[in-house]
Amino acid sequence: MSNFRDVDRQTAFLLPPSVDEWLPEKHLARFVVEVIDGLDLGGMIGAYRGSGSAARHPRMLLGVLIYGYATGAFSSRKLERATYDSVAFRYIAANDHPDHDTIATFRRRFLKEIEGCSFGCCCSRARWAC
Repeated sequence: MSNFRDVDRQTAFLLPPSVDEWLPEKHLARFVVEVIDGLDLGGMIGAYRGSGSAARHPRMLLGVLIYGYATGAFSSRKLERATYDSVAFRYIAANDHPDHDTIATFRRRFLKEIEGCSFGCCCSRARWAC
């Protein structure tokens, strides 16, 4: 006679799960989000004209890129896939899933601004140890 826990993959959650609860408190993804929230992205935000369908927020896309760089995911297709597969990427993307074209276009459009982001100075302002 075996003594195993039941495996039930069909049971639905009573309430939608919070990605925030699934990510450890001192996770790198939280640090990336906190640092990016402290950056002045006025130039990036101002570059959007505001017409057409709603665009993905530059803070979210920059977070996906920076966290991807930090963890070795550089391809926009891999980054898109990670927003489905990885809790950390889901946290950064706020459980949204930008497609690879959106990620690649953002990177190409704002490459100079992304290269100019200084994360070292933000470490001292953040509550994280660098």
